[in-house]
Amino acid sequence: MARAEKGSVFITGAATGIGAATTKRLAEAGYRAFAGVHREAGSLAGIPGVQPVAIDVTDPAGVEKAAKVVAEASGEDGLRAVISTAGVIVRGPLELVPPEELRRQFEVNTLGPAHVIQAFLPLLRTGGGRIINISAPTARVPVPFMAPIGGSKAALASFSDSLRVELGAWGIPIVVIEPGGTDTAIFQKAESAMRTALGAADPAKVALYSDQLAAVAKAAARQKPGPADAVAKTIVAAVGARKPKRRYAAGSGAAVFGVLAHLPAGVRERLIKTVFGLG
Repeated sequence: MARAEKGSVFITGAATGIGAATTKRLAEAGYRAFAGVHREAGSLAGIPGVQPVAIDVTDPAGVEKAAKVVAEASGEDGLRAVISTAGVIVRGPLELVPPEELRRQFEVNTLGPAHVIQAFLPLLRTGGGRIINISAPTARVPVPFMAPIGGSKAALASFSDSLRVELGAWGIPIVVIEPGGTDTAIFQKAESAMRTALGAADPAKVALYSDQLAAVAKAAARQKPGPADAVAKTIVAAVGARKPKRRYAAGSGAAVFGVLAHLPAGVRERLIKTVFGLG
């Protein structure tokens, strides 16, 4: 792959959703995109300027191996940005979330970006690059039955804030992107996994939540998620900005969550209960 005029970037979770949309836009904008994929390259296969790199963000040794592949390909140029879009959503009543699912939530969403940062920092120092982590509105605004995803993203946001100070000596910006509702397969996968978990749980405990789950499902059905490309545009802007912001809201409904995050906790919780029919 030839040297790109704007430099090189590495993206995790690049095969689908926000990651795929971001990878395509970066390549179109003139960046060399190293696309971190867990299994197959999917729609990225054969796109000029895109080089798939196998990676499992939950495997530190595998992440190190991916970093070596990118280091050999990028040479002395290093990286313009490392973007962590790989993620999963685990949802449902926390009381009924299987331990292995809760563990998976944090391994992918929180520890995964940490492993990537540890392995790719030398390339960012060389390239004068930046770290871009994808958070979620639920990191700052509590949403019923989204405690696992919210907790994992809140931890990632805290990591990011600490790194902003730790890496200040090298002038490495740390950017957090908060997407709103986005039309990707991740939500369908989360719904399917939740139904499987509820089907295996104690029926008496499941019955305790039946009315609340129905109310939340009804409220969620009224939402209109936006396209992944809207979030990708924001990420690409953060990659190219001379002085990127610390935090960006992107996509459908993201600005609303930003307003809610600054309300007094009691007011915010009452509004959320009302919106989700839990008043």
